[in-house]
Amino acid sequence: MSDYSKILIKKYFEENSIVQSSIESFNRFVEKELQVIIDENREVEPTIIPPNIDEFKIRLDKIWVTKPEITEADGSKRSIYPVEARLRKISYSAPIFMEVSSHINGVQRESFTTQIGNLPIMLKSKFCHLHELNKTELVKTGEDPDDNGGYFIINGTEKAIVNIEDLASNKFLVEKPSTGISKFVGKIFSEKGSYKIPHQFEKLKDGVFYLSFTRVKRVPIIVVLKVLGLKKDEDIMKHIDLGENSEVIINLYEFVDVKTEEDAIDYLAKKIGITQSREIRLERMIDIIDKYLLPHLGIEKEHRLLKAYNLCKMMKKFILVENNKLPIDDKDHYMNKRIKLPGDLLGDLFRMNLKVLIGDFLYNFQRIVKRGKFPSIKVIIREKLLTQRIYSSMATGNWVGGRKGISQRIERLNFLQAQSHLQRVVSPLSSSQENFEARALHPTHIGRLCPSETPEGTNIGLRKNLALLANITQAENEDKVLTALQSMGLEKIK
Repeated sequence: MSDYSKILIKKYFEENSIVQSSIESFNRFVEKELQVIIDENREVEPTIIPPNIDEFKIRLDKIWVTKPEITEADGSKRSIYPVEARLRKISYSAPIFMEVSSHINGVQRESFTTQIGNLPIMLKSKFCHLHELNKTELVKTGEDPDDNGGYFIINGTEKAIVNIEDLASNKFLVEKPSTGISKFVGKIFSEKGSYKIPHQFEKLKDGVFYLSFTRVKRVPIIVVLKVLGLKKDEDIMKHIDLGENSEVIINLYEFVDVKTEEDAIDYLAKKIGITQSREIRLERMIDIIDKYLLPHLGIEKEHRLLKAYNLCKMMKKFILVENNKLPIDDKDHYMNKRIKLPGDLLGDLFRMNLKVLIGDFLYNFQRIVKRGKFPSIKVIIREKLLTQRIYSSMATGNWVGGRKGISQRIERLNFLQAQSHLQRVVSPLSSSQENFEARALHPTHIGRLCPSETPEGTNIGLRKNLALLANITQAENEDKVLTALQSMGLEKIK
């Protein structure tokens, strides 16, 4: 290695830590994602309210997190440093505060700030007392000056949240299945907030293209396009953009009788077995379409045309792959993968546990209302609930969606092993199955994942480690890419 390389690498590690991406991801979760999750659940309406009022709403407004502190047995609060948390077997966590208000018939009744729980804080993140301390100051607090942080302390145990590698959501991939009636299958995981919905494209023996998602199994894509507002066959042809393609024409001819949006909605409703009166049938069907069909594009009425254009684009790709004009997608190409960092995983955990907290305080509110009292919302929020559930997941590693082993105890046999553990990237595939392609080294791993550091035995190739100089871009960088493309002349479809 030349002297220049040594200088450059030394300089890189002076400015960047090995766990930089994890720390950035945690900062982003606390600063931005927490508020987004609260906004998703902004208004809460109890079903049982006192008889003398028409409307009662509880609003969740602002949320923020302070620095780690501890409540002693006598009730006094003070700041706590990681070393004390380790020695006294307690958790290094900071209080989460939220502004909550209640509204009767649209008029605010009470508004206050309350603590809704405690959030474990990642060492060396912006919310940690060690943030931006120099080596001498770190030694004073009892820390190892060469420790990079990037982990949590739960009940005195150091826990790392491993990075999870998964297929990219909101991306349409066409593959060749080993079984089934369709020669090719197009798949897209549509993800928005707590919605994660798999969609599947197929072409069956009758030459018709079908779409499946949630409770909607194998409905003709052309009918779905008509539901979404592309009523004219000419428009469908124009947006699929394959000239006079016979396959598209066959599909259009098959459903030439479905002329209006209502007919199309009714056709789908009958197809999936909704048996109520026509009015309710149409309402339920359109609700399913808005909420569960490609929710990442939006779940409102005005997003329907955008969904139609995207379905046309997917159909075009499917037809091109089927006719050997485009190659099938490679699942193991790193372009088609995303890495879920600790911030994203904590976001999933917080989102689910907030729903549990909301359910709990609604239950408490309704229980008191049934007794004929009208409680202040101050008394119905249990702050221990959220804290205990988050601690429990982080202590056991059992996560939302039945995933296990997400948070792991750091192996500190030597310094390098601890560093390596914080760099781990785990694939969700089962280690007991063969999955040869997934375990193989892919050319796109270069510079991203270490080609040689992986365990021997059943986990080979499924547990990987980030390359030393790899860093992971955060999701908001996508907006920067879009802005750059628009400045070069990219136009959005209106």
